[in-house]
Amino acid sequence: MTGPIPPPVTTSGAPGGPTDLTLTPTDLALTPAGDRPALRADAARNRTRLLEAASCLLSECGAANLTMEAVASAAGVGKGTVFRRFGDRTGLLIALLDHQEQQLQAAFLSGPPPLGPDAPALERLHAFGPALIRHERDHHGLILAARTDPVRNYAVPANRLRHTHVMLLLRQAGVQGDTDLLAHTLLAAADTALIHHLTRERGMPLDRVEAGWHDLVDRLAQMP
Repeated sequence: MTGPIPPPVTTSGAPGGPTDLTLTPTDLALTPAGDRPALRADAARNRTRLLEAASCLLSECGAANLTMEAVASAAGVGKGTVFRRFGDRTGLLIALLDHQEQQLQAAFLSGPPPLGPDAPALERLHAFGPALIRHERDHHGLILAARTDPVRNYAVPANRLRHTHVMLLLRQAGVQGDTDLLAHTLLAAADTALIHHLTRERGMPLDRVEAGWHDLVDRLAQMP
């Protein structure tokens, strides 16, 4: 996102006083999470080749059956190459998830409206929910396979970026109350496991799940 960085903003608190959370200029200048140092051209090509092979295997056999050996075979390299690039299976899964996450981040940080920045905050909030819900549904197996520690999930840079994004949009939309906690509440409605439970196990239509997000946003916007 371009333009001057606004001064620090303190989130409004619940009745009785403000929270201790202060948003710094760095928080407000949202940038994609998970950026890594630039790789040499050949290393970048090899990494992309491995991720493409892993993505194909993921589509064919699912995250539970994705192995380092299978990726090496599909990419035509030695198993040691895959371990050197990603460390272990969890590292590979995280790299695959990061690739998908970067696409989502690009859409809400710099993409076209209403998801991107050239739209009113309330419209962006309404657009963000369905985009996130579909992302979580489409990559359910990969996300849960990479989520080895549910508590740590809240500290992952990508999730912190989502939270800050939603919190800022709530404030810009004039929503009252503790926007820090309200952002967590909204994001909980798009949790991977919940979306899977509702759409796959209960057979709930996706448009009903998305309507629930819109209802929550509208109710927050109408709070006195």
